[in-house]
Amino acid sequence: MTEVSSLTGRLLVATPALADPNFDRAVVLLLDHDEEGSLGVVLNRPTPVDVGDILEGWADLADAPGVVFQGGPVSLDSALGVAVIPGGASGDRVPLGWRRVHGAIGLVDLEAPPELLASALGSLRIFAGYAGWGPGQLEDELAEGAWYVVESEPGDVSSPEPERLWREVLRRQRGELAMVATYPDDPSLN
Repeated sequence: MTEVSSLTGRLLVATPALADPNFDRAVVLLLDHDEEGSLGVVLNRPTPVDVGDILEGWADLADAPGVVFQGGPVSLDSALGVAVIPGGASGDRVPLGWRRVHGAIGLVDLEAPPELLASALGSLRIFAGYAGWGPGQLEDELAEGAWYVVESEPGDVSSPEPERLWREVLRRQRGELAMVATYPDDPSLN
């Protein structure tokens, strides 16, 4: 097997050609990517379920719109917390209950008392489920042109208008990739 270059912390942005309805115009933050597979959460799929309905203690800390996001089609009965800690919490200042993924972005231990992290959090999103790929599966999808791989920004995690994130992420890219942001929702109507 060839060595896998880690894409942890980067975004997968669905190309218009991606046919899987689970990932139509999805923006996925990769939380883990190595030779054993990949795991990420879809950042732009809010649900109508309030965070307080499933994780009452975390509701006041969750960013607007304060709902649970569908992180992907796998394990929808499990929850993941993704938080941004301003400045990335370097060295001894890493708060209990938070594990760095990339830069200022990390995973929250939702079993920990919310007050452990309350003062350190810059933003928090709760995801039901995740997107997962087995060994080599994501690399195959990348080779097929299903995803664009771009750098993430801490604000992507808590975009106030998640339904616009796909276009916003593409628009900030350089060159021809920025043009993809103007791709129509239904090209057959052109």
